[in-house]
Amino acid sequence: MTPAARLSAAASILDSLAQGRQPAEVVLKEWGRANRYAGSGDRRAIADRVYRVIRARARLVWAMGGREDGRALVIGSLALIDGMPLDQIEALHSGDGYGPKPLSKQERARITAPEGQPPGWIASGLPEFVVEDFKATFGDRWAEEAEALMSPRAPIDLRVNGAKTSVEAAEAELREAGLSPERTPWSVWGLRLAAEPPPNVQALEGFKAGRFEIQDEGSQMVCWLSGGGLDLSGATVVDYCAGGGGKTLGLAQQGVGTLIAADISMKRLDAIRPRLERAGVDAELRLLGADGEGVEDLVGGADLVLVDAPCSGSGTWRRRPEDAWRLKADEVERLHRLQVAILGRAAALVKPGGRLVYVTCSMLTGENEKTADAFEAAHGEFRPVAVADALANPAFSDGARERLGGFAKGHRLRLSPAASGTDGFFAALYERAG
Repeated sequence: MTPAARLSAAASILDSLAQGRQPAEVVLKEWGRANRYAGSGDRRAIADRVYRVIRARARLVWAMGGREDGRALVIGSLALIDGMPLDQIEALHSGDGYGPKPLSKQERARITAPEGQPPGWIASGLPEFVVEDFKATFGDRWAEEAEALMSPRAPIDLRVNGAKTSVEAAEAELREAGLSPERTPWSVWGLRLAAEPPPNVQALEGFKAGRFEIQDEGSQMVCWLSGGGLDLSGATVVDYCAGGGGKTLGLAQQGVGTLIAADISMKRLDAIRPRLERAGVDAELRLLGADGEGVEDLVGGADLVLVDAPCSGSGTWRRRPEDAWRLKADEVERLHRLQVAILGRAAALVKPGGRLVYVTCSMLTGENEKTADAFEAAHGEFRPVAVADALANPAFSDGARERLGGFAKGHRLRLSPAASGTDGFFAALYERAG
């Protein structure tokens, strides 16, 4: 493909992203399958352009006079991100072959005009309503938190399955495959791979055999917090919003007696089955009804209930920056109401003396502290469990036990790319009064 044709492809993919809800990674793969003439170098260049545009989207939309179409964003990226002079941009927009059509008078004017001073929130890379939330939550550190969430590509974290191998053996296996794993700082079962070049972990024999799984270190940590200080060997443990099953497997690694993964989607539950089989884990799968039906026999009988509630996923925007521009303020409020309802249903399963853990992969107060506040106001039978007490889990490194207490506020913990080097997570720990 010519450089000009790559620009046309990137613009088309950006338009597809704007019209749907699929992740950028999926849209890029689908484009590649539909356009097999594109070589690996073409696909990498197009993907790089797409992600660079998404991460700088606010600035590019502002610079292009409010236009949000793929063509405008790509043209803006050439001028503002690449620093390309007008004559080179015009050469790439000659209209020849599969390249984009020539620049309009308005487009030429936008990329040659002085950039000026954009509104303060533009530089953050976040939607405007999220910036206000960040300022309230992080104070003077808000811009640092925003940059770490939106600018760099996230590394690939693995959780080693201790039932099948050791961290040392998994590390050696990855090195033999030509990769350069590093130990994660907080989870003793974690290994980290660089984002570039992107490793194809799922093609590795160790992944296929269940010796390691892809799981962000922050996700590992909330699993360890959930079981920290508890003897789970004879316990009934419920992963109430199991999703893809990553936390189900993390809970299983702590020697759970009876493990139950529940979710409202049979499609998601079916996706857990091969992961359980690979890992050598037994878990009962339960389909929940719209109002939590399906676990009536567990009411008041669970030793630990983990609620990884549906959320905006804003803590993972360094992996899926396109989701930042799909989120609206009213959606956060809808999710908050849903979270409060789900947490209340899940709480009914916890036995006296049992633990309830509320988790999101969100950075937003409306889904984190606001939901925890609402739950606590309505459920006086649950008392806080200090994060410091849950750090007793041996799956935490010595460094985690020394430092993570500083991230916590009593029974609540926030993790973020800037503070902990993980995806953004929130966790709140409770115990049902006996």
